[in-house]
Amino acid sequence: MTFVVTQACVDVKDKSCIVVCPADCIYEGGRMMYINPDQCIDCGACEEVCPTSAIRYDADLSEADEPFLDLNAEFFEGMAAPKGARKLGLIDRDVAYVAELPRKAD
Repeated sequence: MTFVVTQACVDVKDKSCIVVCPADCIYEGGRMMYINPDQCIDCGACEEVCPTSAIRYDADLSEADEPFLDLNAEFFEGMAAPKGARKLGLIDRDVAYVAELPRKAD
């Protein structure tokens, strides 16, 4: 089980979740944040601080947000084992689904 960043984060990237994550498992993509499911310790600190309610426990995902469980994991495919989001910084790419979403107006 893991927490998942959903579509509400796209083009927002508040980053307060990164600050509170004790596992350092929330990575910044080009348009949204992604939780590495292999590093998440299920503490829920990120969910509590997310101003857009974009972070959900995987068992609590709505039908519309269910694809984001796989999309968060997909972001890390083919990537060398990340050693922590804060150290790595921005990974200026997104999974195809997110990259193809229309941009939100400012």
